[in-house]
Amino acid sequence: MIQDTPQEWQVTATSTPFTGNKTGVRTDEVVMPDGGTAVRDYQVHPGSVAVLALDDEGRVLVLKQYRHPVRHKLWEIPAGLLDIPGENPLHAAQRELYEEAHVKAEDWRVLIDLYTSPGGSDEAVRVFLARGVSAAEGERFEVSEEEADMEHSRVPLAELVRGALAGELHNTCLVAGALALQSALAGDGLDALRPAEAPWPARPFTA
Repeated sequence: MIQDTPQEWQVTATSTPFTGNKTGVRTDEVVMPDGGTAVRDYQVHPGSVAVLALDDEGRVLVLKQYRHPVRHKLWEIPAGLLDIPGENPLHAAQRELYEEAHVKAEDWRVLIDLYTSPGGSDEAVRVFLARGVSAAEGERFEVSEEEADMEHSRVPLAELVRGALAGELHNTCLVAGALALQSALAGDGLDALRPAEAPWPARPFTA
């Protein structure tokens, strides 16, 4: 069995040359194995959650949203930031599913945990599987900015897997989540997935 392991190399100097509204940039001088040092710049990120919501017909709820850094409208699954340090990621995922899709779910499992781009960012994402989905009660959450232009659809899992392998779908959480779900279905089944409040060392929280 292979497994990632935590390790922290010595940092001799650090600075934060940029702090934005949600994320920042940190510059560390890190001691290398040969005794020398190297400068590493990386994004400091609060962490994120994403939700692969699967309906009773085997379709996945997806959203199409403009992403300015890549100049594309991407098909994605509902996702968002952890709003406060130590926030329970399940609560954040339930909030995002409601706000972006006006949907609730009865059964929640951890599908996969990711570092999105560990060579240049410390962003960690937990992708949940949500089943037993239905329309949420009450008024829809009022969206703004890019989210005001979102398209909604429900797409069979097989079509998402095909699109990912064909190079037609590119969002990290959508692609990784769809492939992980396909693997789980072909393996030990969805009930064997981790519980929704399983520990998450990358972003510790209180259940």
